[in-house]
Amino acid sequence: MLRLDRLVNVLGGYGARLCCAPASREVELRSVVVHDPTDPRPATGDVFLSVGVDSPAEAVRLARSARAAALLVRGSPPLDERAMAEALDGGIAVLLVEPEVSWSQLFGVVYGLVLEGRETEAGRGPTDLFAFADMLAAEVGSAVTIEDQMSRVLAYSGLQQSADPARLETILGRRVPDAMRRLFERKGVFAHLATSDEPLFVGPFPAHGIRGRMVVAVRAGRELLGSIWVECEHPLSDERRIVLGDGARAVALHLLRSRVSADLERQVESDLVIRLLEGTADAPAVISRLGLPRGRFRVIALQAHIAEERHAAVLMAFERATTGFGWSRPGRSALFGNTLYTLLPCDNDVTPARDWLAAIVSVLPRRVTVSAGVGGAAGPTQLPASRQEADESLALRAARPGGAPAVVYDESWDEILLQRLRAAASSGRAPARGPVAELTRHDAEHGTRHIATLRAWLESQGDLAVAAGRLGVHPNTVRYRLRKMAEITDLRLDLPEKRLAMIIALAVIQERQP
Repeated sequence: MLRLDRLVNVLGGYGARLCCAPASREVELRSVVVHDPTDPRPATGDVFLSVGVDSPAEAVRLARSARAAALLVRGSPPLDERAMAEALDGGIAVLLVEPEVSWSQLFGVVYGLVLEGRETEAGRGPTDLFAFADMLAAEVGSAVTIEDQMSRVLAYSGLQQSADPARLETILGRRVPDAMRRLFERKGVFAHLATSDEPLFVGPFPAHGIRGRMVVAVRAGRELLGSIWVECEHPLSDERRIVLGDGARAVALHLLRSRVSADLERQVESDLVIRLLEGTADAPAVISRLGLPRGRFRVIALQAHIAEERHAAVLMAFERATTGFGWSRPGRSALFGNTLYTLLPCDNDVTPARDWLAAIVSVLPRRVTVSAGVGGAAGPTQLPASRQEADESLALRAARPGGAPAVVYDESWDEILLQRLRAAASSGRAPARGPVAELTRHDAEHGTRHIATLRAWLESQGDLAVAAGRLGVHPNTVRYRLRKMAEITDLRLDLPEKRLAMIIALAVIQERQP
């Protein structure tokens, strides 16, 4: 559950300043209310967002009528005396928001922090959805299950005395079993939910362990968001049908609010992560706003695809990476192009990064192919470098068909360094002359094996026996070829810098070969 102290600390990074805190900063915040001058109905909530209210005194008055514990109002310190006195009298903490800060940004943060205090199996959803299921079960007199449009369980009532085997299996598996879904589909249940807002009675199927059920669609406009299921031996009375219909509308509002909150929080998180990846002078402050601990991090670059489709799978990966709330997830993520980037608290031990990747892969469909690169450990201001290392590791992984899904920079830095040198040398800057170029032309014109011999000798660090073994020839043959190469070009194999330059040039040639 969110407390006032955390709200104040997080919003401080968004230009909100606490000017009045008469109550303990340990007070719990469970709900949000936004000022709407067009709605005459009274609204209550723990955090009051005074959108469109210019006067702090008026905002305090409205917050008191909403029985709020915290108020966000535009203005600059100090808070005027009249507003301060009324806030102290009402026990309201007042946070003044700088005029430059947009309400839309604050909406995402506040809704994400306050409304979504605990996860469900679906990944998002405030605790009160379970409480609502309990309340609805009490009013209709039977067990209730709330499901999304894919028949995944979002919440269920605690009433279990009359639960049939199918309900218990659904709750334990967190979704309707496939056999049960096929049965309901054959009976036209899902077709009814797709087109009608009227509750439907589904008779019992004893052979499948299913007693009777009443189901109603949860809809926003024409979009089906989910459904509410009530166990019952017979159709509900008209009075209880009305209660069920009202419940469906309340759940629709809840799911829409959660969706908007989730999308806004993702947007805010992504913007902050991209700032860190591109480099920012206030990196430590951004890390704090993301709710990440102090220390060092690794950047993980992930791409996913299904056959030739390059977008759907990475969107699924992004959804899973951002499922849950800040304080329950180890990292923070952003989707940039077709690549998912995640900042993960991770020092010299790369195990947390591997575990994070394994967790993502485990929840994606089996047909999804995942490739990833893990950058080196970096402080907040060094994250652009870790991102480059992650990108280069990802590129190296893409060049390696099969094998582990991730390349870790710490373990492959040598290959990545050569990759960088190849890129630099092959971008129009590799000399058209020199030993490697001249020997390559000679091989092409005369069918000799000088380049293969030079590579074997360099990789063997001048050991004739090892080089000969690699080539499958006698050491004297290697010695003879080296003498012939020296007649064609000035090798200067006794100079370390010449040998290094030839190794890089050979690497460029190797990359260009099919």
